[in-house]
Amino acid sequence: MEGEEDSLSRKITVGVCVMEKKVKCGSEAASAPMLQILERLEAFGEFEIVYFGDKVILEEPIQSWPICECLIAFHSSGYPMERAEAYAALRKPFLVNELEQQRLLHDRRKVYERLEMYGIPVPRYALVNRDYPNQDLDYFIEEEDFVEVHGNRFWKPFVEKPVDGDNHSIMIYYPSSAGGGMKELFRKVGNRSSEFHPEVRRVRREGSYIYEEFMPTGGTDVKVYTVGPEYAHAEARKSPVVDGVVMRNPDGKEVRYPVLLTPTEKQMAREVCVAFRQAVCGFDLLRCEGRSYVCDVNGWSFVKNSYKYYDDAACVMRKMFLDAKAPHLSSTIPPILPWKVNEPVQQSEGLTRQGSGIIGTFGQSEELRCVIAIIRHGDRTPKQKVKLIVTEEKLLNLMLKYNGGRPRAETKLKSAVQLQDLLDATRILVPRIRPGRESDSEAEDIEHAEKLRQVKAVLEEGGHFSGIYRKVQLKPLKWVKVPKANGEGEEERPTEALMVLKYGGVLTHAGRKQAEELGRYFRNNMYPGEGTGLLRLHSTYRHDLKIYSSDEGRVQMSAAAFAKGLLDLEGQLTPILVSLVSKDSSMLDGLDNASIEIKEAKARLNEIITSGTKAVHSSNLPEKPWMVDGAGLPPNASELLPKLVKLTTKVTEQVRLLAIDEDEELAETSAYDIIPPYDQARALGKTNIDVDRIAAGLPCGSEGFLLMFARWRKLQRDLYNERKGRFDITQIPDVYDSCKYDLLHNAHLNLEGLNELFTVAQLLADGVIPNEYGINPKQKLKIGSKIARRLLGKILIDLRNTCEEAELKSNHDNNPAVPSTGKEDTDYHSKPHSKTEVLRRSSFTSDMSMDQDEDDDKEIKYRLDPKYANVRTPERHVRTRLYFTSESHIHSLMNVLRYCNLDESLQGEPSLVCDNALERLYRTKELDYMSYIVLRLFENTEPVALEDPKRFRMEMTFSRGADLSPLEGNDSEAASLHQEHTLPIMGPERLQEVGSYLTLEMMEMMFRPFAMPAEDFPPPSIPQGFSGYFSKSAAVLERLVNLWPFHKHGHSNGRSREHIKR
Repeated sequence: MEGEEDSLSRKITVGVCVMEKKVKCGSEAASAPMLQILERLEAFGEFEIVYFGDKVILEEPIQSWPICECLIAFHSSGYPMERAEAYAALRKPFLVNELEQQRLLHDRRKVYERLEMYGIPVPRYALVNRDYPNQDLDYFIEEEDFVEVHGNRFWKPFVEKPVDGDNHSIMIYYPSSAGGGMKELFRKVGNRSSEFHPEVRRVRREGSYIYEEFMPTGGTDVKVYTVGPEYAHAEARKSPVVDGVVMRNPDGKEVRYPVLLTPTEKQMAREVCVAFRQAVCGFDLLRCEGRSYVCDVNGWSFVKNSYKYYDDAACVMRKMFLDAKAPHLSSTIPPILPWKVNEPVQQSEGLTRQGSGIIGTFGQSEELRCVIAIIRHGDRTPKQKVKLIVTEEKLLNLMLKYNGGRPRAETKLKSAVQLQDLLDATRILVPRIRPGRESDSEAEDIEHAEKLRQVKAVLEEGGHFSGIYRKVQLKPLKWVKVPKANGEGEEERPTEALMVLKYGGVLTHAGRKQAEELGRYFRNNMYPGEGTGLLRLHSTYRHDLKIYSSDEGRVQMSAAAFAKGLLDLEGQLTPILVSLVSKDSSMLDGLDNASIEIKEAKARLNEIITSGTKAVHSSNLPEKPWMVDGAGLPPNASELLPKLVKLTTKVTEQVRLLAIDEDEELAETSAYDIIPPYDQARALGKTNIDVDRIAAGLPCGSEGFLLMFARWRKLQRDLYNERKGRFDITQIPDVYDSCKYDLLHNAHLNLEGLNELFTVAQLLADGVIPNEYGINPKQKLKIGSKIARRLLGKILIDLRNTCEEAELKSNHDNNPAVPSTGKEDTDYHSKPHSKTEVLRRSSFTSDMSMDQDEDDDKEIKYRLDPKYANVRTPERHVRTRLYFTSESHIHSLMNVLRYCNLDESLQGEPSLVCDNALERLYRTKELDYMSYIVLRLFENTEPVALEDPKRFRMEMTFSRGADLSPLEGNDSEAASLHQEHTLPIMGPERLQEVGSYLTLEMMEMMFRPFAMPAEDFPPPSIPQGFSGYFSKSAAVLERLVNLWPFHKHGHSNGRSREHIKR
């Protein structure tokens, strides 16, 4: 009896054998997680905490170290691991973290090997092991946009990690199509955690490295902390790959917020803990395309600044120690935790709602739930194309070199190496008369030489190559039979090919500035909270943001610049682009689906203009003028065409004279000594004009006079065919485009007649451009629905998912009871004692899990964990989807919005767009750069049945984008805009009458006939190298089950842990 009482009163000794800096005794005690947890353990009254101290650990023999029953020991710099291992072997205490396994954590190769051994998903990777610096390895190949290791190719962006786990200099290399360069990640220094180096394009070779696929995670890192295999806590932060700026709270600590883990991720946390035999363990998680991967394991780690976590960790460790050394004692958590009596209240972050409740015009209180915006790219240079027939052997051999030697195969040249080869060949050919073909005339040879010079000038432009801006196609046209080199038979060789060089369409400094400013406008005006509201939501993972872009470089860069303004980011665009913007060309690119209908519309448009038809513009204008064929065309369109040709010729001639002067200057310099005056990659980081070029009287940007002349000469030739006496109206938008560009960016060249040409071109373009997407409303609807079908389907998915989340939340609010989870409940509690106990118990269960695998659209999600969030309104949540695209998709979507009621299936329904807005759209004509359509979804927060149509309300607005009218004035605003080469973006206009109520149900009904059904969206692709998390072998599962408890020396009560098994 006496022995029993003694065993009940005797305290279990817990040794803390770590370096003193890791415990932070003294004045910093309040902020040290380790000490916070140990003090809570002591407060139970069952443990005696023994601190070894540095002097004992480093100097005294292990035989004289304090004797303890449980041991906390982990590596840090200067820690004598061998001595700790010898002590553990001598005294055989219960080890929280096994010591021998900690050695694995210092070698990233062993970490990945261990993770794979236990079937835990890791990014696709390959090892490059060097015995000495700069060692050449036959299995390692580096090209401009990829590295290859043992035949395993990694395209940029990819990650390069030193194999040494203590070396935190990690590099990310970006593709040339995104501007190239490298970002170096490092341990936080001040407010920086990474730096971007735009000039670095080659990988390191002085050591051994792991190369792995870059995982796009939406700009967020997740750190998971385990305390035994039953407990995992996750926190998210802004990834250093975005802009490298560390977000800190007023105390100077990095801002992190707790996020929910999926059931799959919770199981991964258990397995990491068991695989490395580290009960207290931190690891990094990447979420990508609906999957999760472990990319680093850190060993002993605790969460900082979370009292709730400290409580949980102390309770879990108490149970761990009692199970190991005093199984006869109850591990039930007391009703009131001992340290709660005098504990200070943890201050909330103060992230209040601040205007999130919107009182609509209908009297009810509303909450913004979703923002969907479709946005056109910013200001760009004119798109250009050069076509020429080539017979030169050097160019034909180049085509064969890059198409695998197939004489009839087309070749595309985009990479820097390919374009450099072409430039070298062109430089040699330019000064010479074209050989190998008898000319029809001397003029033909001169034209060919001019085009070759134009190709050379385009390739030399910018100082380096970037696939975003230039691409060349070589298509063989004629062949001959020639004897094979070995004399055995014949083979085909091309003798003539068509070369097509596409260039231009580059986002200008003004375009980038516009996109950034529009991002800031959205931040300040589209979300409640007066500008800071969105940043609060986003930083606390209550804002689900996804940004999509088409494949065009100008669109991608517009999206990146917008994201920079929206989220108040810093630095260059390339890392932001790769981290935050997803390309979806099938949804946001191309007109192929409607090419036949567009061709028909253009033919009818040509007929109306060239015939001089004025019937549609008679004095008896219909009540709705936008309903007639060719609406918006000027009544004197046919009379304006000759004037357009005359003025185009006048401007072209002036640019020709400027180009002659430039050409004479270049002729004095060797072709190989040309110093490019402009670097396009560096220009991506600029939002201001190049003052030096303007002062020197040169064209703005990267275009020289030679290319400027080529641009205007092509327009002049294509606009009117003198021999046939025929106008080509499809050139009108291009003439308008060039006029607009030069009026904004090259006004300093004082081209006579440019203003007048712009006026004529604008009159014609305002009629032609909208009608190219349909000559009347029914054709506009048909073309629009074909082009935007996939985008419309995705918008419906976005809205439906938002509603389902709101409904789930509503159900959870109405049924807050915590579901039973069986054995786990009995382990921690005999029965709940209070509401706080129920909440504490739920923290060990999965009741608030977020399961990515069940989500239809498979988009990455980060959701604030309300149980651990130090935020006043953790339940508030907004979804944002941004779609950046080109003019065609903006027109197409707008046409579906305003004319969808004309479909036979919707006869009798009113238009989604009110008559007042239809009138404004008719007068607007052009949806210019940075024009946008915004759909906002609001939820009625007053008690309303889930099935009530009025629970969700839609709001539709649009902006016509950059407005040219200020340039036409002679005031100070016009002078300032001319100086900055930029234009203001018009604010949003309503598409509905004030007071009208558009339900989500009605919008879905109107959209559905034109939208791709959700089931037709292809499932997300499984990233290459993914082994399949749920296809683990029985051997792996058995290994996991048998490893816990993993301490060899501690006493176990023999109880099985069935809840680890699957």
